[in-house]
Amino acid sequence: MLKIENLKVGYGRVQVIWGVSFKVNKGETVALVGSNGAGKTTILKTIIGSITPISGIINFLGREVNGIPAHEMVSKGLVYVPEGRKVFPYMTVRENLELGAYTVKNEATVRETSEWLFEIFPKLKERQNQLAGTFSGGEQQMLVIGRALMSNPKLIMIDEPSLGLMPSAVDTVYEVIDKLHKQGVTVLLVEQNISRSLKIAQNAYVLENGKIVLKGDSKSLLNNKDIKKTYLGV
Repeated sequence: MLKIENLKVGYGRVQVIWGVSFKVNKGETVALVGSNGAGKTTILKTIIGSITPISGIINFLGREVNGIPAHEMVSKGLVYVPEGRKVFPYMTVRENLELGAYTVKNEATVRETSEWLFEIFPKLKERQNQLAGTFSGGEQQMLVIGRALMSNPKLIMIDEPSLGLMPSAVDTVYEVIDKLHKQGVTVLLVEQNISRSLKIAQNAYVLENGKIVLKGDSKSLLNNKDIKKTYLGV
């Protein structure tokens, strides 16, 4: 579904991504993991069209999409959930969700998607008329994931969903991501929380200083001695 080949990205004269290549197959959850500053968010912003790469190929659904702006990428079925839980705080939960469906012109489709989301996120249904800014961090994270899903994407990219959350909220967010996988949603997950993300993903890539240094199925990486020593402290 998504194939990145030899991607190089920089800010001005400073190059930060060095020849990164990876792929995401339909229906799977892929984790792109690494420490803070490794370049994970830069890669997602380049894929979605917010940053122009120095070189490399971004192929989505069999077509090269380099240079296509972010709002058009959403229409093509690729959405990005940024870190930081950027809700519209003075709008209700329902209004936030409806904004996520701005590319969908069929009202019946929007209603069907809303019903499907409320099955996955029953708390959003219960509190759909509440202002989003009154939600806890974990609840806001569920809302922004739900808002992204309102456009019926083929691939959803989620950036640091556990950042700044209490452990109980992290558990809830990861339960939601697991539900999405079981529903057939394709997910590219970017995380510093390597242990949790490897447990939920099928395949993973480890990024260090803008380069892929390890890749493979998640179970193998979780048991990799270098991963254990460097990232898990064991």
